Amino acid sequence: MTPFRTATEVADGIRRGELSARDLTEQLFARIDASTVNAVIATCRESALEAASEADRAVARGDDAGPLHGVPMTVKDAFAVQGLPTTWGEPAFAACVADEDAAVVRRLRAAGAIVVGKTNVHHLLADFGRTENPLHGRTLNPRDHARTPGGSSGGAAAALADGLTYLEYGSDLAGSIRIPAAYCGVHGLKPTPGTVPLRGFQPPGPPASLAREFPLTVGPLARSAADLRLALRVTGGPVRPSRRSRLEDFSVGVVLDDPACPVTGEVGAVLSDAVDALARAGVRIHEGRPADVDLAAQAEAFGFQVELFFASQEGRDLAGAAKQERRRAVFTAAWARYFADVDVFLCPTVFTTAPAHDDRKRYDDQVFWIAQASLPGLPAVSAPARQAGLQIVGPAHEDDTAITFAELAADVVGGFVPPREGSSRVLDR
Repeated sequence: MTPFRTATEVADGIRRGELSARDLTEQLFARIDASTVNAVIATCRESALEAASEADRAVARGDDAGPLHGVPMTVKDAFAVQGLPTTWGEPAFAACVADEDAAVVRRLRAAGAIVVGKTNVHHLLADFGRTENPLHGRTLNPRDHARTPGGSSGGAAAALADGLTYLEYGSDLAGSIRIPAAYCGVHGLKPTPGTVPLRGFQPPGPPASLAREFPLTVGPLARSAADLRLALRVTGGPVRPSRRSRLEDFSVGVVLDDPACPVTGEVGAVLSDAVDALARAGVRIHEGRPADVDLAAQAEAFGFQVELFFASQEGRDLAGAAKQERRRAVFTAAWARYFADVDVFLCPTVFTTAPAHDDRKRYDDQVFWIAQASLPGLPAVSAPARQAGLQIVGPAHEDDTAITFAELAADVVGGFVPPREGSSRVLDR
């Protein structure tokens, strides 16, 4: 029972009676206990094992099984999980135990998933480049412990890469799903904003409604694109079917570098090889950015949107907000025109591979490529392409088009590969 199977494979095996949910959950807890990456920071062993046993009994009885029946999984510590603390990495919240599940957690359980624990986050989710906090400490990258797993969903991505969970759920305001996915070599989806409910994703306290939700999204991380689709279907609203079902039918836009944020030679070479392989597979490649979209200007405009998000939560007004909203609308319209002829847009997730841990370093420059999907509110998948993250941006509300391309492209550009035990190389293949 390999810990690196996908959630889809595990769910199928449990429903057929070929796998035991109880055995899988026990083995997962054993791996969590033995892991040295500090990804899983809270568990609910007794209730999870009982739920797993009941899942096996339900299969034996022939009961109807949900799409995630018996699959053990974890969620980011920022989600409320009944009976577990919701800490956001803040010591003052250490004893704040949730009395109900977040909306996402309820929907995952309704689909049959077994939530076994929670994964580490950066302190108050305030960094997308690393994951560490004064309550639970630092999370390491399973592919190289000297490297960061990214943040703030670094615990989520590290848990998947280390075989400590079969599925994860995180959040993405400024790349907090996509950056960790790229650094740890797993898949991560930032859905179209509004697709997945945010209720229960908050620090401890009375239920709150966000004054402004954009550009915050919550979405799944997984070891396969098929798992992303499955997780989105059970937690989100209606999702349009993919435009294409065969790789060779896709029309794909590509930009792999920009003077405002040059990619490293390593990332550039890997992604260039990936695009060449896609072209050989029959994908129609269109090089160049969308008309009327300046990537540097879009990244700068996204920075204002993030600032506006935090200002709205604090009850502050920002000068120039109306002008910036009009600017966002112009970029959004340009992308809509672009996707009339192109199915997905490919670019780097980040310009580099996972950097070394460095408490003195800020990681602001990592958001440049993230912004290209975030500002216009587009769905985006970060998919592993050897040691780099390939960002697949889809049309608004067409998340499954991006997911399907990632799924079909995996055989060409490479999908998830488990880290080698004891590896000292970044994303060693």
